[in-house]
Amino acid sequence: MRPWLDTPSHARWLEGESDRLLAFSRASRHPDGGFAWLDDAGDPQLDRPVQLWITCRMTHVFALGALMGRPGCGPLVDHGIDALTGRFHDDEHSGWYAAVDDDGPRSEQKTAYEHAFVVLAASSAAVARRPGAEALLAEALEVLLTRFWDDEHGMVVEEWDRSWSSLDRYRGVNANMHSVEALLAASSATGDDRLLQHALRIVTRVVHDLARAHEWRIPEHFDEQWRPLLEYNADAPAHPFRPYGATIGHWLEWARLTLHLRAALGEDAAPGWTLDDARSLFDAAVREGWSVDGAPGFVYTVDWAGRPVVRERMHWVAAEATAAAAALHQATGDVAYAQWYQTWWDHIAEVFIDPRGGSWRHELDPSNQPSALVWAGRPDTYHALQATLIPRLPLAPALATALGEGLLRWARRRP
Repeated sequence: MRPWLDTPSHARWLEGESDRLLAFSRASRHPDGGFAWLDDAGDPQLDRPVQLWITCRMTHVFALGALMGRPGCGPLVDHGIDALTGRFHDDEHSGWYAAVDDDGPRSEQKTAYEHAFVVLAASSAAVARRPGAEALLAEALEVLLTRFWDDEHGMVVEEWDRSWSSLDRYRGVNANMHSVEALLAASSATGDDRLLQHALRIVTRVVHDLARAHEWRIPEHFDEQWRPLLEYNADAPAHPFRPYGATIGHWLEWARLTLHLRAALGEDAAPGWTLDDARSLFDAAVREGWSVDGAPGFVYTVDWAGRPVVRERMHWVAAEATAAAAALHQATGDVAYAQWYQTWWDHIAEVFIDPRGGSWRHELDPSNQPSALVWAGRPDTYHALQATLIPRLPLAPALATALGEGLLRWARRRP
C-alpha cells in the first residue's frame, strides 16, 4: 500500500480539513481590531483582552488561506494588519503591546515570543501582497534584530519594558524557536539570505549544543548568561508558556524547523549534523512522549530523567508530530516516518478533530477526554492548519512563499 503522503486522495482530505479550519477561524474576527480568543463552541470571547500572539497567528493563517485562493481570507488579513499597525502598535517607543482592550494596552512588556509572530504574520501577509504588509515586515524585522537579537550568544533575549530601557534577566528557548520560524518566513518573503544565518546560530545553539548535551531533552529556561534553569517553575509545571521540565512537542517542532533551515540553506551548504539531529529529536519525542503512560497520545512534559510530568495531551503536539514525520519522510524517503505520520493522523481523527463543534479539541486529559488544565477554549488554528499544509509543500521556501509560487501538491483533482 502506498503511504498516504504519496497519494492525491490524502492530499484532498488534507485540503478539506484546511477549509474546515479556515471556516471555524472566521468567527475570531474581533470587531474592535485583531482576533479574539474562541471558546470550545467557537464563539469569540469579546470580554477578554485581545492577545498579540493570537492576532498574529490568525493573520498568518488567513494569509495562507488567501494564498490558497479562499475568498474572504484577504480582508481578514487586512483586519489583522490594521490591528498590528493600530491598536497593538506603540507609536511612542516602537514595538507591539502583548495584549490590549478597550482602555488600551493591558500589558506593556515587550517579549520576543510575540514579536516573532509579528514578523511571521507580516511575512505571510507580504507574500499575499496585502496593503501595508511590506512596511510592517520591515519594521518588525528591525525591532526583532535590534532589540531582541543577542549577537554574543546567537540567540534572542526574552522581555523588555515598554521603553526598551530594562531587560528582564530570564531567557527562554520558546521565543527562539518561533524566531527561527519567523526568520525563515521573512527570508523567503524578502529574499534576504542573511536572515538564515541568524536562524542557523539559534538552531546550532539549541539543537546541536543544548539538546545533544541533555540527551535531546531541550532545556527551556535560562538565566541572563544562558545557564540552564532546570528546576524553573517546578511548582507550576503546567504553566502554558513556561512549563517545568522539557516539552515534548518542542522537540518535534525543532526537528521540523531544523529540516526547513537545512533545505533553505541548501543541503550542500547546511551543516552535516542537521539531518542527524532532527532524527534524534524525533526519536526522543517518540521514545519519551508517545503513549508512555498507558494511553494513546503525547504527554505534554517530562522531567530530566524522561519521566512524564504533565500528562495532558495537546492538539498542537500531535499536529507537530505529523508535520515532523512528513518533513523527515521528505528529507529521507524512509517509510518509517510515513508510518508514524499515518498513526498520528489516525489518533488526531479519533480524539482531537471535532466534526460537530469545528476545529480541534485543544487539550485532552490522560484518558483523552476534554481538559483545560493548561488551555481553555480553542484560541487559534495555527498549528492545525499548518499540519494540513506541510505534507503538501516542499521544505523550502517557507509556507506562504511556497503557496504563492504554486508549489502546493495535488491542489486540484488530476484529469
